[in-house]
Amino acid sequence: MSAVPNINHIKNIYFIGIGGIGMSAIARYFNAKGVLVSGYDRTETPLTKQLIEDGISIHYHEDIEQIPKNADLVVYTPAIPKDHQELLFYQNNRYPVVKRSDVLQIISNHSINICVAGTHGKTTISTLIAHILRHTEYGCNAFLGGISANYNVNYWSSDKQVAVIEADEYDRSFLKLFPYIAVVTAMDADHLDIYGTAEEMERCYLTFISQIKDTLIYKHGLKHSASFQVPHKYSYSLQNDAAYYYAADIQMKQGGYTFNFCKQDEVVGAVTLHIGGLHNIENTVAALAVCDRLNLDFNKVVAAVLDFKGVKRRFEYILKNNSLVYIDDYAHHPEELSMLLQSAKALFPHKKVSVVFQPHLFSRTRDFADGFAKSLDIADEVILLDIYPARELPMEGVTSQILLDKMTLNNKHLFSKESVLQWVEHAQIEVLITAGAGDIDQLVNPIKLLLENK
Repeated sequence: MSAVPNINHIKNIYFIGIGGIGMSAIARYFNAKGVLVSGYDRTETPLTKQLIEDGISIHYHEDIEQIPKNADLVVYTPAIPKDHQELLFYQNNRYPVVKRSDVLQIISNHSINICVAGTHGKTTISTLIAHILRHTEYGCNAFLGGISANYNVNYWSSDKQVAVIEADEYDRSFLKLFPYIAVVTAMDADHLDIYGTAEEMERCYLTFISQIKDTLIYKHGLKHSASFQVPHKYSYSLQNDAAYYYAADIQMKQGGYTFNFCKQDEVVGAVTLHIGGLHNIENTVAALAVCDRLNLDFNKVVAAVLDFKGVKRRFEYILKNNSLVYIDDYAHHPEELSMLLQSAKALFPHKKVSVVFQPHLFSRTRDFADGFAKSLDIADEVILLDIYPARELPMEGVTSQILLDKMTLNNKHLFSKESVLQWVEHAQIEVLITAGAGDIDQLVNPIKLLLENK
């Protein structure tokens, strides 16, 4: 790692991969401080368009003629290839070049950090915590891994020296954070292209947990929980009363839920959540547990949850009426996909659930093919797209066809993105879900328009 200049002395900063959700939050941080921010990304997206509207200059082709030669700091995402022309130029000419996680570490060194880590749920939990702290006027700086539907951003600032940070396990980035309070949701195997083995990934999670300064909120039944060495630790669960925090008396209500938030054997109070998915009740319990440790007024917390609109692409209702439901979700791991589809089937038990899924990464598709097939079989109808490669080169024999072959469901198809739109136009759709972490989100608006005009 290059030496990072004093954050307060940076006048010009350049981001390689600025359109990533984590990178864009850091870019917004510096832009809010009045620093001249610019960057590169491979493709134009709604997020890069937002950044440009914020006054940030972005280009979409590797071009050393367009990059600032007076940059005080260059930040890159590990997803950028090592032979990227712009990255090589800055490295070869001895500019300060660092990863996003290095910058986030320095930014967070002077604040009380609430960090949310785990294979699933961390974006919703961190966004909800940040929303509650903002809504109750407790105040926080927020560095989120998704776009808050309430504010349409993934970063906001506050005078309060408190930061809510989504602690990303990719490339071991979360090991650079030292939380005051942390939530750990799961340690399921993922990113095996980085970690090699599930055991190595677990070891890194244990290192992260050892860096917590005060309180750990962890999913009840989490592996190794008996050995966690932290000053204070509390478990949470959807509705297992063996956990310290849990939900009870859950009732479905207009695509959302009401439930009682419980602490040990005590009912703290009733909560209404307007977003779907039983897993989101569990995510809410985790967020409420953090608020309880901060001693926030429960009535104010309940009002904040009532106002919570969720996260873009996390069980996001694009359309919802009596005849049709369209949900978009980021799910890209078998466990996430399973929770998504189970929740949709539970919320809409008498409707046919159709899912359009775009696998993300060749390595993840190969490593979890059986799990993906089992999860997809929960749906009534499956449309598979080609694998989104992200940072990877194709792998021989690894295609979406291997998932199709492993599924037992009969109503399954492999379509191009163009064919999906034709299918939407003519199909009898009751509940439609688009899912995946690639560029499937670019289909959301075209699908919405087609459904609205049917």
